[in-house]
Amino acid sequence: MKSKVYFTKDITPENVLKLYEKLEKDLKGNVAVKLHSGEAGNQNFIGPDLWKPVVEKVKGTVVECNTAYEGERNTTEKHLKLFENHGWSKNFKVEILDAEGPDLELDIPDGNKIKKNFVGKGIKNYDSMLVLSHFKGHPMGGYGGAIKQLSIGVASSYGKKYIHGVGVPEDFWNSDHDSFLEAMADAASSVVNYFKGNLAYINVMKNMSVDCDCCAVAEDPCMQDIGILASLDPVAIDQACLDLVYASNDPGRDHLIERIESRNGAHTIEAASTLGYGSKEYELITL
Repeated sequence: MKSKVYFTKDITPENVLKLYEKLEKDLKGNVAVKLHSGEAGNQNFIGPDLWKPVVEKVKGTVVECNTAYEGERNTTEKHLKLFENHGWSKNFKVEILDAEGPDLELDIPDGNKIKKNFVGKGIKNYDSMLVLSHFKGHPMGGYGGAIKQLSIGVASSYGKKYIHGVGVPEDFWNSDHDSFLEAMADAASSVVNYFKGNLAYINVMKNMSVDCDCCAVAEDPCMQDIGILASLDPVAIDQACLDLVYASNDPGRDHLIERIESRNGAHTIEAASTLGYGSKEYELITL
């Protein structure tokens, strides 16, 4: 049976909420809302205004983890200050999941490249997760979407190094690239399993640069906004976003596609689909 992916072209806070409600998913208990806080200096990240109605709907807490590289998000103190500067803590409850060690270690018995994942132990405070992703390019992964949010996004600072290094944190920047993409897919599976299906995903195709929101210096968006997607399947929603980029006649699409293909970005989706927590087969339902 194909996964359902809901889609609308009109990017508004009200439509983000509308698409979430179409999922008919009651996220139980304490809800973690995983999104990207945006690196200081980045002009493309999606701020609180677009997400506010859906975060309020689920009574969620915005969560993040610290980075593994220099910047304004690599320590809890700096990250919390950035939360203030970007308006997150003004609008929502916030938590840095790996603010205090030790990390929570999740097993990945079926992992192709890594057999464990290290996430911020604060994840234990939550019963379900709403994953809000800004779909765009990425300097290493080719693209960033739901799978990256589940993997690198939920991983602790150490866990990010572990995934990038494919189990060898010291190889953070030097691991085999396709193995890194497969390790991301492995790590994402452990978060899906941890929440036992109590997850929902929204991807927004807006401000689509070839660079990630983690870049302090990022290229401006290279193509026009496409829309909002929502699904209960992280693999299907990322595949649908890729397909929408390829189907676009926007003159900037080729620049984004070059970034995705040069990093073999679709391989992450392929690897994730083999692990069984999502499917590349989907039905796009336009509202």
